Amino acid sequence: MKCLNRNKTAFFYALYLGKEPILDKYGNECGEYETVYSAPALMCANISPANGSTQTEQFGNSVQYDKVIVTDDMQCPIDEQSVLFIDNLSDTVLQDEYGKPLCTEADTPLQVKDVRFDYIVKKVARSQNSVSYAVSRVDVS
Repeated sequence: MKCLNRNKTAFFYALYLGKEPILDKYGNECGEYETVYSAPALMCANISPANGSTQTEQFGNSVQYDKVIVTDDMQCPIDEQSVLFIDNLSDTVLQDEYGKPLCTEADTPLQVKDVRFDYIVKKVARSQNSVSYAVSRVDVS
């Protein structure tokens, strides 16, 4: 089954790139790490408005999630380590708390402290013609 364009909603996603060591003012590693994500990328897919009982069995009974994203793009790179910007699109993705743009180039990696995402991917379910993502809302400060 194909996704209808009129049912698609725009959102951004950022892929997990890894962790980088935090350095002190002298350039020495502190023993702590900072999570790094790719620059946010735009995507359009069908996003469910709320959690439904008919969708619970799609991912199993133990997975708690808030929304389901369905796409017919089988090459979609989103996985369980990706973060999503669904409800707070404009200011969250494009600017930090001081109004500075987060990324000016497509391949600029972002530190997790710079990114205020609002959803994480809990589970991915792939079928022959579509990919479903169970996503859960998080509060990032």
